[in-house]
Amino acid sequence: MTQPPAASAYELVMALHIMAVVAAFGVTFAYPIIFAVGAKTQPRAMPLLHRIEYTIERWLVNPSLLVVFAAGIYLASDGHHWSEFFVQWGFAVVIVIGALVGSVMIPTSKKAQQAAERDIAAAGDGEVVFGEEYQGLARRLNFVGTTLSALVLLTIVFMVVKP
Repeated sequence: MTQPPAASAYELVMALHIMAVVAAFGVTFAYPIIFAVGAKTQPRAMPLLHRIEYTIERWLVNPSLLVVFAAGIYLASDGHHWSEFFVQWGFAVVIVIGALVGSVMIPTSKKAQQAAERDIAAAGDGEVVFGEEYQGLARRLNFVGTTLSALVLLTIVFMVVKP
């Protein structure tokens, strides 16, 4: 007598889908703390932190979003969920997040790195005071990043509750 598989393909893809969400967005929820601590205690590290930020977005967030999207297609197809709101919402959010990461977060992080480098160079050996350009870029990153995090959390609620 053969034993049934420990998990179905659907369950394995669901696990992959969830792992990709965690991989993509886990660290992004820590960004506000990372940048607040960096700006307050080590302002000269801000260019490096922004470089890390956009590198994570390019090499972790974007590829993980692709896995979320592909796994979502499989799950929606296998479970015949295409007409359900939570699926349509999820696909829309993946597209919106991908667009905002590519068009706002990555280029703004690069600009913030450059502005911080200029402000640090201008400070010489003195105290670093970030100028209006850098502060505006940091505000944009904070606003868009917070919006993306809220979309991720709301999507998790919709995926669990299935309204």
